[in-house]
Amino acid sequence: MEITKDIRYVGVNDHDVDLFEGQYVVPNGMAYNSYVILDEKIAVMDTVDARFGQEWLDQIGALLGDRHPDYLIVQHMEPDHSANIAKFMELYRDTTVVSSAKAFAMMKQFFGTDYADRQVVIKEGDTLCLGKHTLAFVAAPMVHWPEVMVTYDVCDKVLFSADGFGKFGALDVEEDWSCEARRYYIGIVGKFGVQVQNLLKKAATLDIQIICPLHGPVLTENLGYYLNLYNTWSSYQPEEDGVVIAYTSVYGHTQEAVELLADKLRTKGCPNVIVHDLARTDMAEAVEDAFRYSKLILATITYNAGIFPFMRDFIEHLTDRNYQNRTVAFMENGSWAPTAAKGMKALLENSKKLTFAENTVRILSALSEDSRAQIEALADEFC
Repeated sequence: MEITKDIRYVGVNDHDVDLFEGQYVVPNGMAYNSYVILDEKIAVMDTVDARFGQEWLDQIGALLGDRHPDYLIVQHMEPDHSANIAKFMELYRDTTVVSSAKAFAMMKQFFGTDYADRQVVIKEGDTLCLGKHTLAFVAAPMVHWPEVMVTYDVCDKVLFSADGFGKFGALDVEEDWSCEARRYYIGIVGKFGVQVQNLLKKAATLDIQIICPLHGPVLTENLGYYLNLYNTWSSYQPEEDGVVIAYTSVYGHTQEAVELLADKLRTKGCPNVIVHDLARTDMAEAVEDAFRYSKLILATITYNAGIFPFMRDFIEHLTDRNYQNRTVAFMENGSWAPTAAKGMKALLENSKKLTFAENTVRILSALSEDSRAQIEALADEFC
């Protein structure tokens, strides 16, 4: 695939993976992207997942013919992008590896060598001339590993963005970018909003016409849309006004209360009322929605004098990713000594810039006139 006259795509699609990074469901697979810059000197940008090494090398060989690559540029050492470094370096014995000092330290850990006699160590502000194309290197630590560099091609105005602007999904499946990019960002990069903000500030100084990420499609049009979304996500601001209700229920009484609350919110005109049964939903989608919308209601039972495990897991996913700038309410259920609301709030107490609702719903076993009135009050407060 031709990105520009001199930049070609040599990545692969993976439809065999069931869980990306061992936890994220990817029904439409994954793409592991790699690129080749053709110039007086040839640079290959990153490798691909271990299972696709030969397919990747075959693409490079078919593209280059009798020519050999001069540089392998390693922006990110996560194995889905670095697994084939050793295989590549064995095949192309005159190639130089270009990467950050931290990446070379990881390289030695993964492969037993850092290619000391065939390496160029780069840092923020360094450049590499290929001929017509000059590559400028930009440090992007903790987006989302500490060794990450991104690369800007001055000639074609292309940003090779490592895992930034990536998404779930193979490239031979058409789907909306924002949904799977949001789930990917929140799940994998979301903890590192400050670092992403720092990278966006650096990117703002560059004239970027194309973004080439390591996952997902190459972005060539309306780049402001993608940059604005990344700014929203990384500054932990709600993307849309709406209410997410995340709940757990054992015998159906809490579920009944949640359904009543959702109906009242919709009747009162609340936009985007989304309900997740945490025991059955894709947890990553529930987390994605919690970050997407402006308000969150947590509803669970008192369990072992605490909160139900799926709810605890969900809240920890939020706090691990610096959940903030939202309004949160609680609904608890217990047949004796209900403590779930107190437990949920305690898990969020160290989170920044959360506003807790004035109204809390307390259910004693099943809905009653009192708890129905509390649901009405909470719906009024949220709408």
